[in-house]
Amino acid sequence: MLTYRRGLTFVLALAIATIALSAQVFQNAQLTISKLKEHVWIGETSDNCTMYIIEGSKKALLIDTGTRCDSLDKIVRKITSKPLEVVVTHGHFDHTGNIGYFGSVFMHKGDLAMVQGQGYKGKINFVDEGYVFDLGDRKIEVCYTPAHTPGSIILLDRAHGDCYSGDAFGSNQVWLQLQPLSPITDYIKACKRMLTLIDNGIPRIYCGHYVYLKKPIGKEYMTKMLTLAEELKNGTAKDIKPFRSDAPLAGYHGPLIASKEDIAIVYDPAILK
Repeated sequence: MLTYRRGLTFVLALAIATIALSAQVFQNAQLTISKLKEHVWIGETSDNCTMYIIEGSKKALLIDTGTRCDSLDKIVRKITSKPLEVVVTHGHFDHTGNIGYFGSVFMHKGDLAMVQGQGYKGKINFVDEGYVFDLGDRKIEVCYTPAHTPGSIILLDRAHGDCYSGDAFGSNQVWLQLQPLSPITDYIKACKRMLTLIDNGIPRIYCGHYVYLKKPIGKEYMTKMLTLAEELKNGTAKDIKPFRSDAPLAGYHGPLIASKEDIAIVYDPAILK
């Protein structure tokens, strides 16, 4: 019986590995791209950033561009041959690092200074609340959710119940300590809005660092984040410690980290004033 169980375990593990491998459509030392669902692919970089490719009947959309992915434009062309538009969820370099491979990019004007500071020479197209990327049989809608950065947006595929959130709603940890700062009330407002969207047919959130989770986040996550943010605002959060990180710009100005169960908010105390 023990031998049988071991054999069955091996077969199941092999089957799971085969399925995972079959979903993979591209890989090099910097980037792995896998099919997430029909006409949607996910790119995961070697430094744990995420990008998404959504293909419609007429156009395709690249959401975020990662940090260093040599010849990203040519790599995307291995996935789709449709006319391509590129949008970044916000201006941080781990999401805009490869926009230089593309002649134009869409973004919110709130993060313009960040992108200009990175030396981008292409055309910048501004999007705001309600803008729709019409891909043909697929419509991707912009929702403005400042907090992580002044120009953070999320992208909604209402017909398929999906949200692509960048770092507005990140894995198990949201960063609100990076300059320029937004008040905690902005993040609370964003969480409440996302919960309303979930209740109205968008239950899945694919975040900007999906590699840490390997699954979409949803209502339970958003409810916890809203609760923790409100506790910070009200001064009732209990598990607060100094935040330490080796990531560039992550630990300056003495940030703190507030935790609750399996989620956390990293923040500059100034956002509570």
